[in-house]
Amino acid sequence: MYTEFQEYLKKELAQIDADGLYKRERIIESAQGAEIMVAGKKCLNFCANNYLGLADNPELIQAAKEGMDARGFGMASVRFICGCQDLHKTLEKKIADFFGTEDTILYAACFDANGGVFEPLLGPDDAIISDALNHASIIDGVRLCKAQRFRYANADMADLEKQLQDAQKCRFRLIVTDGVFSMDGNVCPLDKIYELAQKYNAMVMVDESHSAGVVGKTGRGVTEHYNLRGKVEILTGTLGKAFGGAMGGFTTGRKEIIDMLRQRSRPYLFSNSMAPGLVAAGIRMFDMMTETNTLQDKLHANTEYFIKKMVEAGFDCKPSQSAICAVMLYDAPLSQKFAAKLQEEGIFVTGFYYPVVPKGQARIRVQVSAAHEREHLDRCIAAFTKIGKELGILK
Repeated sequence: MYTEFQEYLKKELAQIDADGLYKRERIIESAQGAEIMVAGKKCLNFCANNYLGLADNPELIQAAKEGMDARGFGMASVRFICGCQDLHKTLEKKIADFFGTEDTILYAACFDANGGVFEPLLGPDDAIISDALNHASIIDGVRLCKAQRFRYANADMADLEKQLQDAQKCRFRLIVTDGVFSMDGNVCPLDKIYELAQKYNAMVMVDESHSAGVVGKTGRGVTEHYNLRGKVEILTGTLGKAFGGAMGGFTTGRKEIIDMLRQRSRPYLFSNSMAPGLVAAGIRMFDMMTETNTLQDKLHANTEYFIKKMVEAGFDCKPSQSAICAVMLYDAPLSQKFAAKLQEEGIFVTGFYYPVVPKGQARIRVQVSAAHEREHLDRCIAAFTKIGKELGILK
């Protein structure tokens, strides 16, 4: 059978390549940071989710080492079978305190958190009202749930209200949205979403993966940004982006919701607990986040400067309230060619195209970090401008 299947796969892969959509991984030969080594060449990294520059932070590395020395390399089991360590409970409380919620449950990744949140809580008589541009993990999590599905156009409050009206026949209603939509960089209008939730008796869930550590004056995400801290029923997020860039995800929110997830959430019940080193580093990270706001302030200043200069240079950039600058090129092969030429200039970015974004919406997503210095930003802008002129995008 595999011989026939192999031929099918080869043809499909060849077509993906011919369409200019084939994804080729590049190898980093250094620690993650503002500057990295790629193919023996030093590059400035502008495509990592390393928003606060903590991926190679010495304090987090030391905390991880101490965590392994004190509690071992791995847990080798799931929590309901052999329990968890005191470190895990400490991290869960730190996360709840940071977001102003009642309790937290840890997962191996936010993909697991989103995959495991809907099915234990909602059934066929209930409704999930989801933003059309929500992350793939939310989409997959909704698919695993038997609740009725409603979808509204991205950040379109008139459409959301219509879907809420249609869902009034359902027992419970949950509005689900990304905090920051990672391909465009826009922040969800949570203030208006919350108002509609109150009007139509619905709950709200926000995925803070690209917003936590970034959005809000102190990086506490979109609930802080809209002065709704502690008022949203469910938040999910990751430790793999702004919060150190390693592994680990979480759901934080109302106590009873977290209790039910501990009883029935399959990715939690059937996956190993987070490794002690990662948990110890996470604890130190949240301590750092409460001690100072220096990294958030620098990130916000860097992002404002970069986007302003890119627009002035003539690039078509999506409006952004986050650390993401989507430079629109629209053509998939062009986005790959542009990214390859930028790498030759020592700028490490990635072209995004279908199916990651809709057809005809190819772009380069630039992600700014607190680890970037002003000279890094200027070098990136200069390289974009040079290649933009070479490829006829800029006059």
